[in-house]
Amino acid sequence: MGSVTDPKTRFVGALVLLGAPGAGKGTQAKILAAQYGIPQLSTGDLLRDNVARGTELGKIAKAMLEHGELVPDKLVEDMLAERIRMFGDTQRGFILDGFPRTLAQAEWLDRFLEDWTARVSPGQSAHPVVINVAVGYNQLLRRLTGRRSCPTCGRIYNVYFQPPRVADICDIDGSKLVTRRDDCEDVISARLKAYEKMTLPLTEYYGSRGRLHEINGDQELDAVTGAVLKLVKNGDRV
Repeated sequence: MGSVTDPKTRFVGALVLLGAPGAGKGTQAKILAAQYGIPQLSTGDLLRDNVARGTELGKIAKAMLEHGELVPDKLVEDMLAERIRMFGDTQRGFILDGFPRTLAQAEWLDRFLEDWTARVSPGQSAHPVVINVAVGYNQLLRRLTGRRSCPTCGRIYNVYFQPPRVADICDIDGSKLVTRRDDCEDVISARLKAYEKMTLPLTEYYGSRGRLHEINGDQELDAVTGAVLKLVKNGDRV
Protein backbone atom coordinates (compact mmCIF):
# COMPACT_ATOMS: atom_id res chain seq x y z
CA MET A 1 0.00 0.00 0.00
CA GLY A 2 2.97 2.31 0.52
CA SER A 3 3.80 4.60 3.39
CA VAL A 4 0.93 6.41 5.07
CA THR A 5 3.14 9.48 5.45
CA ASP A 6 4.01 9.72 1.74
CA PRO A 7 1.01 10.92 -0.30
CA LYS A 8 2.66 9.70 -3.51
CA THR A 9 2.65 6.06 -2.38
CA ARG A 10 -0.77 5.69 -0.75
CA PHE A 11 -3.94 4.43 -2.37
CA VAL A 12 -6.22 7.40 -3.05
CA GLY A 13 -8.95 5.91 -5.24
CA ALA A 14 -11.35 8.07 -7.22
CA LEU A 15 -11.69 11.76 -6.42
CA VAL A 16 -14.72 13.54 -7.88
CA LEU A 17 -14.68 17.34 -7.90
CA LEU A 18 -17.98 19.13 -8.41
CA GLY A 19 -18.36 22.88 -8.80
CA ALA A 20 -19.90 25.47 -11.08
CA PRO A 21 -17.87 27.16 -13.83
CA GLY A 22 -15.50 29.55 -12.07
CA ALA A 23 -15.58 27.67 -8.74
CA GLY A 24 -11.89 26.79 -9.06
CA LYS A 25 -12.22 23.01 -9.17
CA GLY A 26 -9.75 22.82 -12.07
CA THR A 27 -7.11 24.56 -9.96
CA GLN A 28 -7.74 22.19 -7.05
CA ALA A 29 -7.58 19.18 -9.38
CA LYS A 30 -4.09 20.21 -10.55
CA ILE A 31 -2.93 20.68 -6.95
CA LEU A 32 -4.25 17.23 -5.98
CA ALA A 33 -2.61 15.65 -9.02
CA ALA A 34 0.76 17.10 -8.02
CA GLN A 35 0.34 16.29 -4.32
CA TYR A 36 -0.61 12.64 -4.81
CA GLY A 37 1.07 11.85 -8.12
CA ILE A 38 -2.16 10.73 -9.75
CA PRO A 39 -3.65 11.82 -13.08
CA GLN A 40 -6.42 14.32 -13.68
CA LEU A 41 -8.80 12.73 -16.17
CA SER A 42 -10.91 15.09 -18.25
CA THR A 43 -13.67 13.47 -20.29
CA GLY A 44 -13.41 16.32 -22.80
CA ASP A 45 -9.68 15.64 -23.27
CA LEU A 46 -10.33 11.88 -23.55
CA LEU A 47 -12.91 12.46 -26.25
CA ARG A 48 -10.62 14.74 -28.26
CA ASP A 49 -7.68 12.33 -27.83
CA ASN A 50 -9.68 9.33 -29.06
CA VAL A 51 -10.91 11.28 -32.08
CA ALA A 52 -7.39 12.54 -32.87
CA ARG A 53 -5.85 9.06 -32.57
CA GLY A 54 -8.60 7.48 -34.65
CA THR A 55 -9.42 4.77 -32.10
CA GLU A 56 -12.54 2.67 -32.61
CA LEU A 57 -14.33 4.67 -29.94
CA GLY A 58 -12.98 7.89 -31.45
CA LYS A 59 -14.30 7.01 -34.92
CA ILE A 60 -17.78 6.41 -33.50
CA ALA A 61 -17.66 9.69 -31.56
CA LYS A 62 -16.37 11.65 -34.57
CA ALA A 63 -19.20 10.39 -36.77
CA MET A 64 -21.76 11.38 -34.17
CA LEU A 65 -20.25 14.83 -33.65
CA GLU A 66 -20.12 15.46 -37.40
CA HIS A 67 -23.85 14.72 -37.57
CA GLY A 68 -24.54 17.10 -34.70
CA GLU A 69 -25.43 14.30 -32.31
CA LEU A 70 -24.61 14.23 -28.60
CA VAL A 71 -22.06 11.63 -27.54
CA PRO A 72 -24.01 9.14 -25.37
CA ASP A 73 -23.07 8.20 -21.79
CA LYS A 74 -22.03 4.70 -22.86
CA LEU A 75 -19.34 6.00 -25.20
CA VAL A 76 -17.91 8.40 -22.61
CA GLU A 77 -17.95 5.64 -20.00
CA ASP A 78 -16.13 3.23 -22.32
CA MET A 79 -13.42 5.82 -23.04
CA LEU A 80 -12.96 6.52 -19.34
CA ALA A 81 -12.85 2.83 -18.39
CA GLU A 82 -10.28 2.14 -21.10
CA ARG A 83 -8.08 5.04 -19.98
CA ILE A 84 -8.15 3.93 -16.33
CA ARG A 85 -7.45 0.27 -17.11
CA MET A 86 -4.76 0.72 -19.75
CA PHE A 87 -2.38 3.14 -18.04
CA GLY A 88 -0.28 2.40 -14.97
CA ASP A 89 -0.60 5.94 -13.62
CA THR A 90 -4.10 5.19 -12.29
CA GLN A 91 -3.17 2.27 -10.04
CA ARG A 92 -3.35 4.37 -6.85
CA GLY A 93 -6.17 6.62 -7.96
CA PHE A 94 -7.25 9.44 -10.25
CA ILE A 95 -9.13 12.74 -10.28
CA LEU A 96 -12.25 13.01 -12.41
CA ASP A 97 -12.75 16.32 -14.19
CA GLY A 98 -16.18 16.76 -15.77
CA PHE A 99 -17.45 13.32 -14.76
CA PRO A 100 -19.98 12.29 -13.67
CA ARG A 101 -22.35 14.84 -15.15
CA THR A 102 -25.56 12.85 -14.85
CA LEU A 103 -27.16 10.51 -12.33
CA ALA A 104 -26.76 7.60 -14.75
CA GLN A 105 -23.01 8.30 -14.99
CA ALA A 106 -22.73 8.41 -11.18
CA GLU A 107 -24.44 5.03 -10.90
CA TRP A 108 -22.15 3.59 -13.60
CA LEU A 109 -19.10 5.00 -11.77
CA ASP A 110 -20.09 3.23 -8.55
CA ARG A 111 -20.32 -0.12 -10.37
CA PHE A 112 -17.03 0.46 -12.20
CA LEU A 113 -15.19 1.41 -9.00
CA GLU A 114 -16.37 -1.75 -7.23
CA ASP A 115 -14.70 -3.86 -9.91
CA TRP A 116 -11.62 -1.64 -10.34
CA THR A 117 -10.86 -1.35 -6.62
CA ALA A 118 -11.23 -5.10 -6.07
CA ARG A 119 -8.58 -5.65 -8.76
CA VAL A 120 -6.01 -2.96 -7.98
CA SER A 121 -6.30 -2.69 -4.17
CA PRO A 122 -8.51 -5.35 -2.56
CA GLY A 123 -9.83 -4.38 0.85
CA GLN A 124 -9.90 -0.65 0.15
CA SER A 125 -13.18 1.27 -0.02
CA ALA A 126 -14.53 1.58 -3.56
CA HIS A 127 -16.49 4.74 -2.74
CA PRO A 128 -15.29 7.90 -4.47
CA VAL A 129 -14.44 10.94 -2.38
CA VAL A 130 -16.84 13.57 -3.73
CA ILE A 131 -16.00 17.23 -3.07
CA ASN A 132 -18.33 20.06 -4.04
CA VAL A 133 -16.55 23.42 -4.24
CA ALA A 134 -19.44 25.77 -3.46
CA VAL A 135 -19.20 29.42 -4.48
CA GLY A 136 -21.96 32.04 -4.22
CA TYR A 137 -23.68 33.16 -7.41
CA ASN A 138 -22.49 36.78 -7.22
CA GLN A 139 -18.91 35.70 -6.59
CA LEU A 140 -19.03 33.37 -9.60
CA LEU A 141 -20.31 36.23 -11.76
CA ARG A 142 -17.41 38.46 -10.66
CA ARG A 143 -14.87 35.71 -11.33
CA LEU A 144 -16.22 34.99 -14.80
CA THR A 145 -17.41 38.37 -16.07
CA GLY A 146 -14.22 39.99 -14.76
CA ARG A 147 -11.98 37.86 -16.95
CA ARG A 148 -9.94 39.60 -19.65
CA SER A 149 -7.40 37.98 -21.92
CA CYS A 150 -4.51 39.18 -24.04
CA PRO A 151 -5.03 38.24 -27.71
CA THR A 152 -1.25 38.28 -28.27
CA CYS A 153 0.34 36.36 -25.36
CA GLY A 154 -2.79 34.69 -23.96
CA ARG A 155 -2.34 35.92 -20.37
CA ILE A 156 -5.55 35.98 -18.32
CA TYR A 157 -6.49 38.83 -15.96
CA ASN A 158 -9.49 39.59 -13.76
CA VAL A 159 -10.55 43.21 -13.32
CA TYR A 160 -11.75 42.48 -9.77
CA PHE A 161 -9.11 40.10 -8.41
CA GLN A 162 -6.02 40.30 -10.65
CA PRO A 163 -6.21 43.48 -12.75
CA PRO A 164 -3.51 44.67 -15.16
CA ARG A 165 -1.35 47.57 -14.03
CA VAL A 166 -3.02 49.78 -16.67
CA ALA A 167 -6.73 49.25 -17.27
CA ASP A 168 -7.47 47.06 -20.31
CA ILE A 169 -3.78 46.82 -21.29
CA CYS A 170 -1.64 43.68 -21.04
CA ASP A 171 1.29 44.03 -18.62
CA ILE A 172 3.49 41.87 -20.85
CA ASP A 173 3.16 43.26 -24.38
CA GLY A 174 0.84 46.27 -24.18
CA SER A 175 -1.94 44.70 -26.24
CA LYS A 176 -5.53 45.75 -25.58
CA LEU A 177 -7.28 43.10 -23.50
CA VAL A 178 -10.45 41.45 -24.78
CA THR A 179 -13.54 39.89 -23.23
CA ARG A 180 -14.53 36.52 -24.64
CA ARG A 181 -18.16 36.13 -25.68
CA ASP A 182 -18.40 33.21 -23.22
CA ASP A 183 -17.55 35.63 -20.39
CA CYS A 184 -20.47 37.99 -21.02
CA GLU A 185 -23.00 38.10 -18.19
CA ASP A 186 -25.99 36.76 -20.16
CA VAL A 187 -24.02 33.72 -21.36
CA ILE A 188 -22.55 33.06 -17.92
CA SER A 189 -25.92 33.39 -16.19
CA ALA A 190 -27.39 30.77 -18.55
CA ARG A 191 -24.39 28.46 -17.97
CA LEU A 192 -24.70 28.72 -14.18
CA LYS A 193 -28.43 27.98 -14.24
CA ALA A 194 -27.87 25.01 -16.54
CA TYR A 195 -25.11 23.69 -14.29
CA GLU A 196 -27.27 23.99 -11.17
CA LYS A 197 -30.14 22.12 -12.83
CA MET A 198 -27.83 19.41 -14.17
CA THR A 199 -25.91 18.76 -10.95
CA LEU A 200 -28.77 18.85 -8.43
CA PRO A 201 -29.51 15.11 -8.94
CA LEU A 202 -25.78 14.39 -8.43
CA THR A 203 -25.50 16.29 -5.16
CA GLU A 204 -28.71 14.63 -3.93
CA TYR A 205 -27.39 11.20 -4.96
CA TYR A 206 -24.04 11.53 -3.20
CA GLY A 207 -25.54 13.48 -0.28
CA SER A 208 -28.12 10.77 0.44
CA ARG A 209 -25.28 8.24 0.65
CA GLY A 210 -23.19 10.37 2.99
CA ARG A 211 -20.42 10.82 0.41
CA LEU A 212 -20.78 14.51 -0.44
CA HIS A 213 -18.27 16.86 1.18
CA GLU A 214 -18.93 20.56 0.63
CA ILE A 215 -16.18 23.18 0.80
CA ASN A 216 -16.64 26.94 0.87
CA GLY A 217 -15.00 28.04 -2.38
CA ASP A 218 -15.43 31.74 -1.51
CA GLN A 219 -12.36 31.48 0.73
CA GLU A 220 -8.82 32.41 -0.28
CA LEU A 221 -7.16 29.85 -2.56
CA ASP A 222 -4.84 28.50 0.14
CA ALA A 223 -7.76 27.96 2.52
CA VAL A 224 -9.75 26.08 -0.12
CA THR A 225 -6.70 23.96 -0.96
CA GLY A 226 -6.11 23.18 2.71
CA ALA A 227 -9.71 22.06 3.16
CA VAL A 228 -9.57 19.89 0.02
CA LEU A 229 -6.30 18.21 1.06
CA LYS A 230 -7.63 17.56 4.55
CA LEU A 231 -10.76 15.90 3.16
CA VAL A 232 -8.77 13.66 0.85
CA LYS A 233 -6.35 12.72 3.63
CA ASN A 234 -9.05 12.03 6.21
CA GLY A 235 -11.93 11.10 3.92
CA ASP A 236 -13.81 7.87 3.30
CA ARG A 237 -10.73 5.67 3.13
CA VAL A 238 -8.60 6.63 6.09
